[in-house]
Amino acid sequence: MPETHANPGSASALDVLLPWGDLDERHGPWPSGVRVHVWDGLTPEDELPPQVLESAGFWVMPYAVPGVERLLPRFRGLRAVQSLSAGVEKVLPLLPGGTSLHNGRGLHDASTAEHALGLILAAQRDLPRWAEDQRQGRWEPHFTRSLADCRVAVIGYGSIGAALERRLLACEAEVVRVARRARPEEDVHAVTDLPKLLPDVGIAVLVLPETPATEGLLGEAELAALPDGALVVNVGRGRTLDTQALVAQLRAGRLRAALDVTDPEPLPADHPLWQCPGALITPHVAGGSAAFRPRAERLIVEQVRRYAAGEPLLNAFPRA
Repeated sequence: MPETHANPGSASALDVLLPWGDLDERHGPWPSGVRVHVWDGLTPEDELPPQVLESAGFWVMPYAVPGVERLLPRFRGLRAVQSLSAGVEKVLPLLPGGTSLHNGRGLHDASTAEHALGLILAAQRDLPRWAEDQRQGRWEPHFTRSLADCRVAVIGYGSIGAALERRLLACEAEVVRVARRARPEEDVHAVTDLPKLLPDVGIAVLVLPETPATEGLLGEAELAALPDGALVVNVGRGRTLDTQALVAQLRAGRLRAALDVTDPEPLPADHPLWQCPGALITPHVAGGSAAFRPRAERLIVEQVRRYAAGEPLLNAFPRA
């Protein structure tokens, strides 16, 4: 059931709607005047008291609960929305006019970078093969690829890309930074440089949001430009990679893939990608490790404090 936590003696409360109701127990009391309502996204929204949708000015959206953005048009006085995801493409079209949007930038850096590194190491060192050999009681050693000395393109070089780079460098890989625009002072290439970069890349990692500019960014031509045996990794958004073109390359045995996100998603049980040779798939779990909740709690508490004080909120996301 939805919960409400009111500060005693608050004459004109600042109403906020949060996904968790026990944050004050771990982080101290809420600022004076703040009234916290709780909705976890799993309880039917019809059970929310109507006055919450009328009065809430700040909403922190539940994380990893599909479809919670459907609540957005029902608010009447919403001033700011906090997404705990870095990607907000589903939120933007429903955002009420005059409402600011704030994303979860930084919350998932460590988790997503860890998962990307895990996918890369699993693929390079044939861990799925060894796991199957263990199940079969089979002892058939062979040499594998390595991450050390491999050239890795991080496509979508932002905070997650930088976190991944630190881990790749610790594994003695060479990192090629790629972003929307070139930043020569940071040795970052533009995505328009991909045709000349990809032929010399052993691993291409997509860490991209879904936008009109990134949809299908790694398509048939880009995949064809990669050398034989290259590994394609996607921990950003599924639609940034052309699934049909990837399936063709995997079936031909020319490329390999390690994917945490897919298009479509969830991936249907009968989708050919499941059965492609050289494919390793996880179900969009890169950002959801144990490191996420404590970091998300600290962000929420800070944002509520700023909202109550009338200060600018962190992680503002441009609407245009």
